[in-house]
Amino acid sequence: MPDSELDLPALGAADIEALAFVARHADLVAMSFVQRPRDIEELIAALDRLDASHLGVVLKIETQKAFRRLPGLLLAVMRHSTAAVMFARGDLGVAVGFERLAEVQEEILWLCEAAHIPVIRATQVLESLAKGGMPSRAEVTDAAMGTRAESVILNKGPHIVQTLTFLGDALRRMEAHHEKKTAMLRRLSIPESAADQRRDYRLTPI
Repeated sequence: MPDSELDLPALGAADIEALAFVARHADLVAMSFVQRPRDIEELIAALDRLDASHLGVVLKIETQKAFRRLPGLLLAVMRHSTAAVMFARGDLGVAVGFERLAEVQEEILWLCEAAHIPVIRATQVLESLAKGGMPSRAEVTDAAMGTRAESVILNKGPHIVQTLTFLGDALRRMEAHHEKKTAMLRRLSIPESAADQRRDYRLTPI
């Protein structure tokens, strides 16, 4: 129900029970389908009651409402010591329309960088490689754009070790070209001399 406003508490009884376990055993807690700053305030208050304010909080941006309210969500979570934002492109694409997904994820990256909040990029990164052993061409380009975020999540699959190696190599190469939104102006990897080009294309100087 993407257009419905559900006035429900962010944390139910089962969530509070789960948080008690998380407080003892985990490093972070991810809040799925966060809708409003009040949701974050409830989570932080619950962590304080459990003496678990050391846990990182990850906001999962999966709805159009969360995207529209992102500045307010960021201000709320910035009151916590450790925080990050994940944009889950599967649900988010359904919510905002796949034709807008690239634009929306770009705006999320801009806002989070301005707020100094790290970003986690998730959903279908190199999924064909992880599951079938061969990436599509579009997936390779998509994976390389992971340098715009601080972290990339891969889904499980029988070829996950190969996928990790592939992704690491792609990101290392791209990091020489881009850091977040900033072009690094690295020397290009096609340093043919003018003499080589004249020989290859049989050009003669004028």
